[in-house]
Amino acid sequence: MTNLTNGILPVDKPAGWTSFDVLAKLRGALGTRRLGHSGTLDPMATGVLVVFAGGATAAADRQPDHDKTYEATLRLGVRTDTGDITGTVLETAPVTAGEAELRAVLPRFLGAQQQLPPMYSAVKVNGQPLYKAARKGHTVERTPRPITIYSIDYLGSPAPGEHILRVACSKGTYIRVLAEDIGAALGLPATLSALRRTRAGAFSLDQCHTLPEILAAADSGTLAQSGWMLGVETAFVSLPALTVEEPARTHLFNGCPTSRYPAADGRYRVYDTAGLFLGLAVIEGGVLRVEKLFCERT
Repeated sequence: MTNLTNGILPVDKPAGWTSFDVLAKLRGALGTRRLGHSGTLDPMATGVLVVFAGGATAAADRQPDHDKTYEATLRLGVRTDTGDITGTVLETAPVTAGEAELRAVLPRFLGAQQQLPPMYSAVKVNGQPLYKAARKGHTVERTPRPITIYSIDYLGSPAPGEHILRVACSKGTYIRVLAEDIGAALGLPATLSALRRTRAGAFSLDQCHTLPEILAAADSGTLAQSGWMLGVETAFVSLPALTVEEPARTHLFNGCPTSRYPAADGRYRVYDTAGLFLGLAVIEGGVLRVEKLFCERT
């Protein structure tokens, strides 16, 4: 039976909910107040929100893969104060560009670059989230942040003036800002009319379950048997696995290094000979050291 108070639950976040709303709703279902998530989604956005419970919360910031993939619906001819259709319209214009023009400018946005965080964001300046200043009508000086756009694929036009793009990007990328920048390249105001995250690090949409599904399973007492709560090691599947024997295993639990360890330097997810996931370790200069344990000493 799965331990609901210690593991990872990928959720398909519904529209209209904040990421914190989801955590608040899940505390009762999972039976713990110790919940966290990796990668906030705007209320308008849907898709992959990875929830970490109990001791697994320490895995959120240690994941080796923080990249994201989104399907974003770009609406040309409209600009809002929030960068999406939930905001106040600031500008409208006739749509003078179509698919061909859009495809032509997309390659400009690939690669490493600097992006200015939007005012309606949780980024903190002088200890205060930007969105609090934005709601008061204030604009705060912000510092551009390094991001990387790995790919942008054109997926079609669901309505006149709207285009769906699949964007693979690094952590910290604001798709709302990207949408506005693409519009500017076309000489048009632009905003997002929909946003769906399809991948967050090691977790994809096909691993997710909706809140109604999760809450119904919790109410019926079947959530623990569902297999939806994943082990903490799933956050580290991109790291090579290392099986340790004694005395290295005991050294890891005691925080002691093991010298002349017979494995290549690098970062590992570590198991004991019984197949139990122990945690993370690094080997540097042939010395094995613990990074973080995720199991209790036995």
